[in-house]
Amino acid sequence: MKIVTAKKILVANDQIASRNRDRFNRAGVLTVNIVGSPGCGKTTLLEALFAKLGGRVAPAVIEGDLASSIDAERIERLGIPVVQINTMGACHLDASMVAEAVEGIPLDHVKVLVIENVGNLVCTAGFDLGEHLRVVILSVSEGDDKVAKYPTIFRKSDVLVITKTDVLPNSNFQVDRVKEDLRRLAPNARVFLVSALADQGVDELADWIVESAATPR
Repeated sequence: MKIVTAKKILVANDQIASRNRDRFNRAGVLTVNIVGSPGCGKTTLLEALFAKLGGRVAPAVIEGDLASSIDAERIERLGIPVVQINTMGACHLDASMVAEAVEGIPLDHVKVLVIENVGNLVCTAGFDLGEHLRVVILSVSEGDDKVAKYPTIFRKSDVLVITKTDVLPNSNFQVDRVKEDLRRLAPNARVFLVSALADQGVDELADWIVESAATPR
């Protein structure tokens, strides 16, 4: 019987991720891995964000889902290059999937590549995709205890975006609790409060994307 350990799988993934990152660096493309639970508002946020980016940076998207191309079709309608990855049951993207998907992205004409990962706060934590930045999305409707309950994904984050903030007045979600929990895990992570539907906080997030894209890597 042959036994393949998870450590070996992760080492192989990290090697491919490193090659992905080198490729993005050579192309001058900022790559952002967006992670979050199903329904937290990842795609809705991207739609609002791309509207704010305007002509400042050219985006492209890799969409990860277990099945369907629903989210990719939404991005495609915006006129943005997009490649869909269907994982056929896998609860996360890995570096090899991204490496294959990138073949369909015109990197020479892209400044920011967004990878919208499969909706999951657990499996996505362990796999480097070759990204420069990892952004975790947490919606107000999910509750303010998720940073404490799922520390691994938040510990590895560069940015936390709290979405659906327009419903804050009608919830018991404590923003300060989330910020304090995050500070213990990732003290340097930035926090943005956003409501994509109410157009609140999206400009600040878009400005951060533009600044990050201009930062040498």
